[in-house]
Amino acid sequence: MTRNFYRTSLFLACMALLTSACNDDSPATATQSPTSAITANATVLADGDDALVARARAIHERVITLDTHADIDTSNFTPTVNYTMNLDTQVNLPKMDAGGLDVAWFIVYTGQGALDDAGYAAAYANAIDKFDAIHRLAEEIAPNEIEIAYTSDDVRRIVASGKKVAMIGIENAYPVGLDIANIRDFHARGGRYMSLAHNGHSQFADSNTGEADDIWLHDGLSDLGREAIAEMNKWGIMVDISHPSKQANMEMLELTRAPLIASHSSARALTNNSRNLDDELLLRIKANGGVVQTVAFNTYISEARRQFIEAGRDRIFNRVAEDLGHAILSREQVSALTEEAKTAYDEVIREINSVANAEVREAVTPFAPAATVADFVDHIDYMVELIGLEHVGISSDFDGGGGIDGWNDASETFNVTLELVRRGYTEEQIGLLWSGNLLRVLDDVQRIAAQIQAEA
Repeated sequence: MTRNFYRTSLFLACMALLTSACNDDSPATATQSPTSAITANATVLADGDDALVARARAIHERVITLDTHADIDTSNFTPTVNYTMNLDTQVNLPKMDAGGLDVAWFIVYTGQGALDDAGYAAAYANAIDKFDAIHRLAEEIAPNEIEIAYTSDDVRRIVASGKKVAMIGIENAYPVGLDIANIRDFHARGGRYMSLAHNGHSQFADSNTGEADDIWLHDGLSDLGREAIAEMNKWGIMVDISHPSKQANMEMLELTRAPLIASHSSARALTNNSRNLDDELLLRIKANGGVVQTVAFNTYISEARRQFIEAGRDRIFNRVAEDLGHAILSREQVSALTEEAKTAYDEVIREINSVANAEVREAVTPFAPAATVADFVDHIDYMVELIGLEHVGISSDFDGGGGIDGWNDASETFNVTLELVRRGYTEEQIGLLWSGNLLRVLDDVQRIAAQIQAEA
């Protein structure tokens, strides 16, 4: 299949705006707090705001707060410019201190490129650069302030020592190339979770982005993708289903011997974005014993915002296409094109977006309804009710497009705990949401890896 995939107006415009990171089509309109918290909530609210804030601050200081997704730019990991400084980034050590964020998973992210030798080589070099940058921060630049954790015991030990914790996630297995042995190497470098695709189909799995044009490369996982799941299970890397297609994710749930995670996803029943997980997937994750790390990404948690931006984007896209004299084809019309014509049509779509996206950023996005911490916790509430509190966690996608009103960088992390307390979650429950559930899955994955290695 050609790699010059047709992109609908929605998909291309969205990708152009959100390139930095990262089947119920009827969004729900209401949620409830967890049943176990409803009675407690009345007591919390009766105590008054000052008492509530004081209680929340005490809880926030006692629990281990862990965010499973913070993207990085390696230019911020040098001896002269680094995370010991309060840089213009959503995550750095001063902001983690200010907000009481204990653990940040720094992400080895690689955008999807060509599935050929040159593409794999460039992707591998990018990944190694990011692995090296994270180690440089923790081992050379600021070893007295932050340390890399490889196990849950490491996390607890480092937090108890007063230092911040770095962990490493891999967003997109594209850098693995065709050499499955690189998975073991990435584990040795500290990678503790990995997704098999990002925004675009990889050699391992289809991406959720295929929903936009209904064009798929593997109809789920490739044979290499199936091999990768077994290899990740063997070495103790958590399988991350936040970006692959639903079909690929369903296959992963069938194949994995260990619990898996969604490192930064929310509930599709509340916000109808293809990056979110529908109820069928959520229930399968519960049965698998995994965890969904609810993500504070505005168009993934606010349906009103998503719809507003989508409507504005489509309106501007169509007007720009008309102004430029281009006709927008249907999926069926595009499918009938020759490969050469599809390539030319891709160029047409890129031309339209080069004009339209700037206008969307200026004339639509600033006027969209805000996504808030309350919206974020609505998704937590929904998933707690559906699959149980022990299968839900927290992530931001900071420096990769994430951030909402009230939790726009690590310095505002306390506001999430405050909202959870306001809704009646107990300290034990908050501790599980912030870190306990995720660390439990990591423990299970590493225990099962040891069993698999012993079998071999």
